[in-house]
Amino acid sequence: MLRGLATQFTQLAFGCAVALAPAAAWAQEFSDPGLSLDVPDISSFAPPMQNNDMPLSAGIGRITLSAQLTDDGAEVSKGLVWRIFKPEAGPDGKLPLVASAKGGTTSFNLDPGSYLVHASFGRAGATKRIVVDRNGHRESFVLDAGGLKLDAVLSGDVDIPPGKLRFSIYEVEKDANGERALIIPDVRSDTIVRLSAGTYHVVSTYGKINAVIRSDLRVEPGKLTEATVEHRAAQITLKLVREAGGEAIADTSWSVLTSSGDLVTESVGAFAAMVLSEGEYTVVAKNRDRLYQRDFEVVPGRNQDVEVITAAPQNAEARESVSLD
Repeated sequence: MLRGLATQFTQLAFGCAVALAPAAAWAQEFSDPGLSLDVPDISSFAPPMQNNDMPLSAGIGRITLSAQLTDDGAEVSKGLVWRIFKPEAGPDGKLPLVASAKGGTTSFNLDPGSYLVHASFGRAGATKRIVVDRNGHRESFVLDAGGLKLDAVLSGDVDIPPGKLRFSIYEVEKDANGERALIIPDVRSDTIVRLSAGTYHVVSTYGKINAVIRSDLRVEPGKLTEATVEHRAAQITLKLVREAGGEAIADTSWSVLTSSGDLVTESVGAFAAMVLSEGEYTVVAKNRDRLYQRDFEVVPGRNQDVEVITAAPQNAEARESVSLD
């Protein structure tokens, strides 16, 4: 289940976004389709060529670069990464990085000539060919970008521990093999992710097993899209005991099956703690070559301790105790 809300996206909200990986794979297509740009990692930045407040030397031109989220939007004041390249590849086959800077609107003093400029804003970006002359001028980039903020709750609007919740963002279209390309893995809840406008496939995972929700979300240019999904799942702790309320028996092997007999997960230990989606399951506990089996049900939002009792191996009973953790 998913609840979503799109609001106007401000530069202040964008500034709160988590640090992101290199922008090479996320740049929009260049205005010149014949060009290929290998954008270096942020740690490989070359410093701006000179102090932009110094008087210009003869033969040097000044270029001022700015970016907007939409055609009629305000200039982005922070969070931009600018990279300027020579348009001809070097001996290594890559375009030489001439200058770079971070922030908002920025000016560069460059030798007259043609350059490629890449502006990145999180996972959104744009590349343009510019020409610098001694008269100096200004170039503006339209990023066509927005933001996405994700969260999830349990039934009844119960919060999920952040450490057990993660999101992954994929391209919405599948490839020839029926797979979607992963764009951003392991996104934390309540994190603003900057993205190019478009539709994305979002996967929310609670725990590590089968509590998974998939949704297609639309990112609008200049807006923040907020979406909250509802997981119908619960935390389950399995224990093998000799009697109800007894101590858990160590060195126990656990297998959890669906009601149709499909294996869900396996583990070894005195306790087996896991998050499972709602439904009916069968647990099989093995200890010292003896098997103990119990059916149980996962109720959304209701955490349970499920005890498998060894006193009756072929007809073991379980006690479920509600936990508020």
